[in-house]
Amino acid sequence: MEVHKQRRRRGVILSLQGWKKLQAARHQAEILENDGAKLTLEELSYRTQLAPFTVSKVLAREEGVDKQTLEYFFRAFGLELTKSDFVRVGSGDAGNQGDTETRRHTDAEIGSRGEIQNKVDWGEAIDVSIFFGRKEELSKLEYWVVSDRCRLIALLGMGGIGKTSLAVKLAQQIQEQFEFVVWRSLRNSPLLRELLSNLLQFFADGQPVNLSENLGDISKQVPTPVLISQFMAHLRSHRTLVVLDNAESILASGDRTGHYQAGYEDYGQFFQQIGETAHQSCVILTSREKPQEIVALEGETLPARSLQLSGLSAIAAQELVRTKSFFYSCDSRCQELIQHYAGNPLALKIIATTIQELFNGDIAEFLAQDTKVFGSIYELLTQQFNRLSALEKDLIYWLAINREPVNLMELRTDLVLPIPAMNLLEALESLARRSLIEKISVPNSPVQFTLQPVVMEYVTDHFIQQVCAEIEQWGTDEKCLFNSYALMKATAKDYIRAAQTKLILQPVIEQLLLLVRNKQAIATLLAQITNQLREQTFKTWQQENQKQENKPIIPTSSLLGEPGYTGGNIINLLSYLQIDLTGYDFSYLTIRQAYLQDTSLKQVNFAHANISQSVFAKTFSTAMDAAFSPDGKTIATTHTDGYIRLWDVVSSQPLMTYQGHLGIVWGVAFSPDGRMLATGGEDRTVKIWDINTGQCLKTFLGHSDGVRTVIYTLDGDKLISSSTDSTIRIWDTSTGECIKVLQGHTSGVWAVALSPIPPSPPFIRGVGGILASGSDDNTIKLWDITTGCCIETLQGHTDWIRSVAFSTQGLLASSSLDGAVRIWDVEKGICVEILEGHTNGVYTICFIGDGNILASSSLDRTVRLWDVSTGQCVRTLQGHTNAIYVNTVNPQGTLLVTGGDDFSLRLWDIASGECVRILKGRQNWLSSVIFSPVSHAGFAWVLASGGEDGIVRLWTPDGKPCSLGSHADFIFAVNFSPDGRILASGSADQTIRLWDVVNGQCMKVLHGHAGMVTSVTFSPDSRILASTSYDHTVKLWDVATGQLLHTFPEHITMSTAFSPDGKKLAVGSFDKTVRIWDLETKQCCQTFEGHDSWTWWVAFSPDGLLLATASSADRTIRLWDVKTGECIHILKGHQEWIWAIAFSPIPPSPTPVASSRETRPRRWLPFTRGVGGILASCSSDGTIKLWDVKTGECIATLTGHDTWVMSVDFSPEGNIIASGDGNAVIKLWDVQTQECIQTLRAERLYEGMNIYGVTGLTEAQKSTLLALGAVEQR
Repeated sequence: MEVHKQRRRRGVILSLQGWKKLQAARHQAEILENDGAKLTLEELSYRTQLAPFTVSKVLAREEGVDKQTLEYFFRAFGLELTKSDFVRVGSGDAGNQGDTETRRHTDAEIGSRGEIQNKVDWGEAIDVSIFFGRKEELSKLEYWVVSDRCRLIALLGMGGIGKTSLAVKLAQQIQEQFEFVVWRSLRNSPLLRELLSNLLQFFADGQPVNLSENLGDISKQVPTPVLISQFMAHLRSHRTLVVLDNAESILASGDRTGHYQAGYEDYGQFFQQIGETAHQSCVILTSREKPQEIVALEGETLPARSLQLSGLSAIAAQELVRTKSFFYSCDSRCQELIQHYAGNPLALKIIATTIQELFNGDIAEFLAQDTKVFGSIYELLTQQFNRLSALEKDLIYWLAINREPVNLMELRTDLVLPIPAMNLLEALESLARRSLIEKISVPNSPVQFTLQPVVMEYVTDHFIQQVCAEIEQWGTDEKCLFNSYALMKATAKDYIRAAQTKLILQPVIEQLLLLVRNKQAIATLLAQITNQLREQTFKTWQQENQKQENKPIIPTSSLLGEPGYTGGNIINLLSYLQIDLTGYDFSYLTIRQAYLQDTSLKQVNFAHANISQSVFAKTFSTAMDAAFSPDGKTIATTHTDGYIRLWDVVSSQPLMTYQGHLGIVWGVAFSPDGRMLATGGEDRTVKIWDINTGQCLKTFLGHSDGVRTVIYTLDGDKLISSSTDSTIRIWDTSTGECIKVLQGHTSGVWAVALSPIPPSPPFIRGVGGILASGSDDNTIKLWDITTGCCIETLQGHTDWIRSVAFSTQGLLASSSLDGAVRIWDVEKGICVEILEGHTNGVYTICFIGDGNILASSSLDRTVRLWDVSTGQCVRTLQGHTNAIYVNTVNPQGTLLVTGGDDFSLRLWDIASGECVRILKGRQNWLSSVIFSPVSHAGFAWVLASGGEDGIVRLWTPDGKPCSLGSHADFIFAVNFSPDGRILASGSADQTIRLWDVVNGQCMKVLHGHAGMVTSVTFSPDSRILASTSYDHTVKLWDVATGQLLHTFPEHITMSTAFSPDGKKLAVGSFDKTVRIWDLETKQCCQTFEGHDSWTWWVAFSPDGLLLATASSADRTIRLWDVKTGECIHILKGHQEWIWAIAFSPIPPSPTPVASSRETRPRRWLPFTRGVGGILASCSSDGTIKLWDVKTGECIATLTGHDTWVMSVDFSPEGNIIASGDGNAVIKLWDVQTQECIQTLRAERLYEGMNIYGVTGLTEAQKSTLLALGAVEQR
């Protein structure tokens, strides 16, 4: 019996000439004798009188046969075998080596390509190093694939029959025939769209796959048929083998054999196209049922075929059985056993263990026990399952729930009650001996455990049935699986949690709907269980309190009182059913593994609840930097909201929040010992923090502008910081003293990196190594950090440099807003490679592991992984919906964390490219508030707002918002048309929406931008809309038709404004300039320069004589004479970034405006009548300032916001100012008295949620919930 025999290296094989001669004769026979149809393997076997396996070997030309076999073959086609028709295998002479090359060339001819160098991804394919029998099946399948060029093959058979093993073995044997080989399991029922995106990504050699016309707008996704067409195009142009395992997972259960589950019908079209359309590839399915398309397409001579597998042959089965146990019975008894189980490999493995354990290996004794022959593998599994111990059942349930291999520690964490590790190991070994679980060895990691697919399906089905029965008959069943197991794990990897929801949570709901008829009945039933559980746990809580107070306790015992999963399961079920949870009472309960990141929990009571391993929404803004701790267990992130956050890598839960910087925190670094954290901020400071306490230990002062990057030297004694003040500073970490200031750049320094190895002379003049810096002056400088001297300037980038990084080998990489990544030889001072492929600026880069792979993140919303040696992109990570600024790898080189303007942090498995966790930040900041220029429905004023939640709201004096609708991502700008009839909103989803203010309907959606839309502005006649974007363009749109009229090329732009006469357009840009465009000629007619940083906002005065511009980072406002271009005032006073400015529409009236409250004496503004009146500005320093336009003086500062103020606008009469902040608060101010006359706020996600006395949450988590509206109320 051959177990894993190497290919025979003796005998002869066909030469290229002989193979061509035989193929020509075969083709002629098919035309003359078979009506042009291909001769099947069986027909060739009959014609040559050779076994099918031998026929396949001859044609494959990979294993040697004897010369007489070739003579038989040739004679069957009327040919004579000559010496030039064959060569000897393994002779090692020049002729044979040459023939080896010709055989490779022959394989290439078969594939209609040059020499094949295949790209292989085995996915979740199992190990088949031990393989029994199936020689005839392998021969037939290989012939179908290699010789008959079949396009679609289905391997069919009952569970456990060996379909997967056979498919793996076949793919391994024929992989050299293909350019691409890919294995994918359908076990977790992926949607076709998900499968195709994964496959196309693999085929694309790392290039991004266009899955939607607009990644931020799900309504504009590329249709699945288009993705199928892309897949088919690849099959035509590249010889590809695709194996799709467990295809029965997408088929419907019940009587509809071969039909698809709801939502999976497009697989039918997919398989049909594979079978019908001409291509040079092969797709192999394994399934327990035959898809209906196979039935229609298959035939003995057609390119679609199926093979129904039966059990192993007697010899192969006997060999398999003997590897499991030593049996004392004779061969006839062993054959009887094999016949009982029809040669099913899995059944034989399972029963062999039973015979060994219970009958000491005596088959005869086992057969004498009146053991029935099981009708199906499920019946056998039922018998085996019933024999398991309670702990073994515990483990097997959890392995089914986890849906992927897990280690012992993970299993131990899942269990409700603590179990000694030794007991767990013994139970796992027992399950392995029964062949119910598989052990998987992972290099440098603990052993992992999982279930075979058929066992996983059985256990999952059994689990669902038992749980549903328990819920329906709650209180009468003592098993209480509902409390012992999670239906879905909130802390699982995102794609695993999605599979758990689809394959466990959803089926439980569907089964309950059959039992109790409707959603509300399920909700009522779950509410009853909640009430019972709360009463029981409240008693337990009272007893604990009595115990602490030395009062007598009345003992009670019930499994309900144990901390388990019931509470979490109930909430997950209610959330999936989309039941409104407002007012629900979950007090005193254990809430474990509840996924509540997107669930509204307004007025929900969690008082005294034990909340653990649950996922709530997070509060964080755009992440600007991240760093892993030296042990890889913790991540520190910095954000635009001024906070530093510490996260646990495994659970992704927040551990601690540090606050101390004013404004954006740009850079972060762990000390080499992991005990301290260094950060640099827009407030021009460098701070050192104690990791454990969160205390700020030191603050380094010296930079005159924002600090962009901080890094430690390898010994931790020094800290290096770079700043937009164009300098780099080296600090002594113990004293806080600035040791050196490196000067030489002519613009801001955004990045620094320290070489890990000392370079060769003459580049080093001391001990300290080389420092690389990247700047807005488009250069990289190399510095000797011992002397502080610049030793080299590297040039080549054409735009601002945003990141530099050294590999472990000392190779330098740099990235720029010019969209390129450059690789530099430091010692030679030359660029050795340019990595191109990103379609927008590249913000961050990092080397992975040994430096062979480089990761780059971009404003184009993608992360690319590059092979540095070849310069090729090997993978593109897609998922972010906006610009990506963060891109950091863990010390082990296995995880990548990314983050950016979509307010998410994503953890990626580098090996697979899978996104394993998404952390979504919520802040509900308001980026834009604006008054309608006209009144509506009798209201004194109408205000529009847009912000982080993507919802467009209209506000009136009654304080109740009206939601018009939403974008797929946050809103950066809203603006009314001058006639007040239309509201425009611009979003990070790259679209602009036009809303009818009267009826609240969305009139049009404007597509065209390829980046976040940062501003929208109407022309004075309301006919044209101007928009700016991160895509380096300004666009003009026809409001009536929605058509794009013109595109102006620009840098990244944030704001635009029409002149009052509508003839000119002002644009503020990241290149620190303001350009004025003539709208008739479409030419730039004027440029204003003077700001030290990007220009964030522009506004014309009402009379058009002045232009106001605000720069966020240089904290100044400039007033320009439009006619002369002269800067007439520089307004200084804000301490942090300036976000918005607005002119008063008319000089305000001195008549006082009634205030809703009198908290301080009225103070009248000394406004100036005349040009421009008043200018309002708002800032990250939490203030609104009012400026006299004529004198340039600050005449008032409005305080009251407790966070950033991001937007400001005057009412049409000029007597009220509206301001919106980072906590979703809108304040209305009386311009004359500077009083806040009204505060508006939309309800937050967790508004009124009571978390008094809650346990199981970190202080950081509690702070997050409170920020989202939670309260601590007794």
